[in-house]
Amino acid sequence: MLTAKHQKNNFFSETVAEFNITYTQLINHLGESVHPLDEDLESQKLLSDLYKSMVFIRMFDKKAVALQRTGQLGTYPSSLGQEAIGVGIGHAMNKDDVFAPYYRDHAIHYLRGVSLADMLLYWGGDERGNIISNAPQFDLPNCVPIATQITHAAGIASALKIRNEKKAVVTTCGDGATSRGDFYEPLNLAGAWQLPMVIVVNNNQWAISVPREIQTAAETIAQKAIAAGIPGEQVDGNDALAVYSVVDKALKKARAGKGPTLIEAVTYRLSDHTTADDATRYRSPEALNKGWEMEPVKRLQTFLHNKNGWGPEQEREWIAECDKKIAEGVDEYLNMPEAPPEDNFNYLYAELPYTMKEQRDHMIAKAERLNAANASNDSNDSNKREA
Repeated sequence: MLTAKHQKNNFFSETVAEFNITYTQLINHLGESVHPLDEDLESQKLLSDLYKSMVFIRMFDKKAVALQRTGQLGTYPSSLGQEAIGVGIGHAMNKDDVFAPYYRDHAIHYLRGVSLADMLLYWGGDERGNIISNAPQFDLPNCVPIATQITHAAGIASALKIRNEKKAVVTTCGDGATSRGDFYEPLNLAGAWQLPMVIVVNNNQWAISVPREIQTAAETIAQKAIAAGIPGEQVDGNDALAVYSVVDKALKKARAGKGPTLIEAVTYRLSDHTTADDATRYRSPEALNKGWEMEPVKRLQTFLHNKNGWGPEQEREWIAECDKKIAEGVDEYLNMPEAPPEDNFNYLYAELPYTMKEQRDHMIAKAERLNAANASNDSNDSNKREA
């Protein structure tokens, strides 16, 4: 937006561009709508689906942490307090869209068909958890390296544009990822080529132990889109309905060939960064208590209850159903037969390098010796019992 010229020290200056960052909230932390909702957003089915998905993923998350604490799962990144972001995105995406995730996207994976057993298998250190056979064909597996998935997403979005396919790519990252070159470079490409891409930043206020206020001097993360020529906006990341609405609009725009959008979802990480972290070392109890006041599940429950859309009996029935589904997923995970040792090598290259062939053969031989020793021990124990 151009403005009038100003004279200063015999030079003329003018403002050649100005930008605004919008913030969207539909339901506040008290469970009240902040303004009248569009008819499609007042759908009882949509609201209850969003709520039920958040309850389910929170219960799954709690179980996954318990499995890790008892040595039955590896290091695990909890999504506690951030359920509205994953659930809102997952419900807004079409099956034909493509998902390029980071490592805290359990809700989106589940909503797109990844089984609980596969998710647990992955965090249990088994590469078979990356196969995600029940999910859409082109969705990518978890990406633990910071921000590299955004480059992958830009490449896929380029292919969709070249093929003129009416689909979009959704990619996610945390606030810390926005400090990396891997974040800025694909954003620049997405803006220059107007790619069908939606980037959602989970601003949970912490990049492990680095707080948001010293992560970047930018007033908002959303404004980082401006230099790339991309619209950037904020949404209340504790408001599942608002996340759904904002992502849904961005996806429809992308599918229509109108370019990418960067969305900063502002939330709070109520858990440790992962189960290998101890957030009490760097976060005050007061800040955590304030975060709990804003959390998303109770917010939507209150909203639904006030609209007579959810009651105690429905809550009990849904929790019982969630318990059953999660128990089945955990049983499937715990009873999964061990993968053959060569599986650690079979999917790395079309043809293994010689050095890796040596490692594979060594691992197979070691596994065979261990199995033989176990069989011998079992036989000896059986003979002792018979004697």
